[in-house]
Amino acid sequence: MLPNTNHPVPLTAVPPGFRLRVVASAGAGFPSPAQDWEDDALSLIELLRLDRAAAFVFRISGSSMTDAGINDQDIVVVDRDAKARNGSIVIAIVEGGFVCRQLVIRQGVGYLEPRNARMSYPLCICDETVEIWGVVRAGVRDYQR
Repeated sequence: MLPNTNHPVPLTAVPPGFRLRVVASAGAGFPSPAQDWEDDALSLIELLRLDRAAAFVFRISGSSMTDAGINDQDIVVVDRDAKARNGSIVIAIVEGGFVCRQLVIRQGVGYLEPRNARMSYPLCICDETVEIWGVVRAGVRDYQR
């Protein structure tokens, strides 16, 4: 379990070569012809394809990204080495704090936009006071919460 923190947690605590056993696949639709094919083990580091030194973990606080599938208290894996592109979900530093937003580029101007149609959030224009800290590569959700 990750501690509740406002600071990124590096994945370097995961021992090299650590693998999770894949028990079986679980259908979420029509049966797949490939259902008999299973991996014996799964490395989260390999699955996420992240350089271990550049991988960090954040716990999301708030509902500004729910329409992007990122909910309050979800955990996101962030790659500091990945290049942010138009449409990337990013972690940025705005006014000294971390925020999770979608980078949208219009006519050469970058905007950090929330993704929650039910609420009004301010848009942030990317300028010299805004730093794109890293790109969100994956998410983890605790379904028991």
